[in-house]
Amino acid sequence: MSTVEETQPLFSHLVELRNRLLRSILSVLLVFLGLVWFANDIYAFLSAPLVERLPEGTSMIATDVASPFFTPIKLTLVASVFVAVPMILYQVWAFIAPGLYKHERRLIMPLLFSSSLLFYAGVAFAYFVVFPLVFGFFTSIAPEGVQVATDIASYLDFVLALFLAFGIAFEIPVAIILLCWTGATDPQSLRQKRPYIIVAAFVVGMMLTPPDIISQTLLAIPMCLLFEVGLFCSRFYVRAEAEEDETETAERDGD
Repeated sequence: MSTVEETQPLFSHLVELRNRLLRSILSVLLVFLGLVWFANDIYAFLSAPLVERLPEGTSMIATDVASPFFTPIKLTLVASVFVAVPMILYQVWAFIAPGLYKHERRLIMPLLFSSSLLFYAGVAFAYFVVFPLVFGFFTSIAPEGVQVATDIASYLDFVLALFLAFGIAFEIPVAIILLCWTGATDPQSLRQKRPYIIVAAFVVGMMLTPPDIISQTLLAIPMCLLFEVGLFCSRFYVRAEAEEDETETAERDGD
């Protein structure tokens, strides 16, 4: 009987996990169906930072026969995932919430919201700040006699890699709060390691971005600033969590 009782909760959790995954996939598909008609317009918007800085009389090219069709579709699918992130995060939250304590539930929901907001902020920073500078630099240093004509598929892979790098980098405050909350580290220890973290930010910027000093610096500087933001917020949050734990312990002891 005990084996059956242990198996049933596990099976129910697997069923719920499947349902949450299906709802997440369905939300992405619905957004994709709504955006696919505008696939070429979405790609035109994404390519604007480069197209506006190409030499006069040049344009982007497609070196593969199927690229003019599949590249905008691929971009639309990725954009659908970005748009559906709030729904996906809600499914994650709904799945793990029953197993959390009360103060943990109050932590997770703000973190899910702030993490998605910071990811969008990183993508927006890359598009509106980094792309104009990087593409302006690349197109201006082309050797004489070399015509700049970027392949649309290569351009998409390039900008998606930058979007991912900046989106993940902007999650630093959330990562610091989680590390301090779980007890893996504390604000005082992180403050003492600030010089090493600054060096690590520039190393990570070098690894995650193309081999040019502009994009590396434009990634490393926000990472350093976001580290300071996370350090500041974690100091207050750890104190609040400690008080909350003491209150819950007192309540349990009173019962």
